[in-house]
Amino acid sequence: MNTNRYSRRSFAALTAGAFLTSTVVRAEDKPAAAAPEVPLGPREAPFERDYEAPKFQPKWKNAQLNRTLIQDFVMFAHTDLEMVKKLVEKEAALVLAIMNWGAGDWESGLGAAAHCGRHDIVELLLEKGARPDIFCSAMLGQVDVVRTLITFQPKLIDVKGPHGFSLHFHAQVGGEQSANVLDYLQTVKKIELKPNPFLKMKEDAKKQAEEGAKPAPEEKK
Repeated sequence: MNTNRYSRRSFAALTAGAFLTSTVVRAEDKPAAAAPEVPLGPREAPFERDYEAPKFQPKWKNAQLNRTLIQDFVMFAHTDLEMVKKLVEKEAALVLAIMNWGAGDWESGLGAAAHCGRHDIVELLLEKGARPDIFCSAMLGQVDVVRTLITFQPKLIDVKGPHGFSLHFHAQVGGEQSANVLDYLQTVKKIELKPNPFLKMKEDAKKQAEEGAKPAPEEKK
């Protein structure tokens, strides 16, 4: 796996939400004071209302989906079709769940599969009731959908998906199937297209699968 760009732009969110605080090392001979420990895993930001609370309050009749389950599902949705099937069978509502990785980075299973170019996982999640969006439409090559939405709201050309990935990125990772969307997006806003790490991962995985499917050569007697 090419983790250089993936780590920089998205693995900070994708490694199970674990954030580590490094210890400050001083130049002096004295030992550095230990930095305050930060709890591992997701944590809710402190908040106190500075406004009047809404008159209508939720009743919370049902328990929320477990956050660890949502986190695992979104992680698997990047690449693992079989685990996605297994977890959706376990909890159908996962197709609607969204993980908050912090700093405004929200990601659903559909969003994870879309920016990795996983047509198979995206199509499964849509079949199971996931809510389609402009990013999965871009990856799937649905140029009419993307064009309609951008015509309706031109600023969508700059909208960012999970981990900050653009519409151009999603159209690029879709490969040949979404080349029409990428061409359209370039007519609206032309940008420099850099090598897409997920597209290469897809191509490498496809080659490995094809090589694995080839019958082993018969040994000469």
